Amino acid sequence: MVFTALPAEGYEGAPPEFPLPLPTGRELEVWAEAWSTPQAAAWSVQSWRWRAVAMWVRWSVRMEAEDASAALGNVVIRYADQIGLTPAGLKENGWKIAEDDVAAKRQEKDDLIEDDVEDVRSRFTVVTHAAGS
Repeated sequence: MVFTALPAEGYEGAPPEFPLPLPTGRELEVWAEAWSTPQAAAWSVQSWRWRAVAMWVRWSVRMEAEDASAALGNVVIRYADQIGLTPAGLKENGWKIAEDDVAAKRQEKDDLIEDDVEDVRSRFTVVTHAAGS
């Protein structure tokens, strides 16, 4: 199976307009969060998915209610799978989140530099000098 690599840093474009009627403030917040994920890079070129993403948002927000049912939880998970927000959904859609090799190498280099600085500091001895000596 061939996989499409999604950017680990997420989608950097603006989210489209919420396609369902009368969105709540919380729905718009979750919509914006969803559009910052790596999966949104794929959604951005598949406008036919936007309604499914919006449905996942709407049902996810309803799932936040204290009295949300297990059946509603199943609906949310099924939508999450469909739009690729779960490991199973990523696989089903033929997507993989690309590893951010540049960031990993940068972190590795920063860690080495930090270790070197600590090593150099450990070789110094603090000498106090009494005034007038």
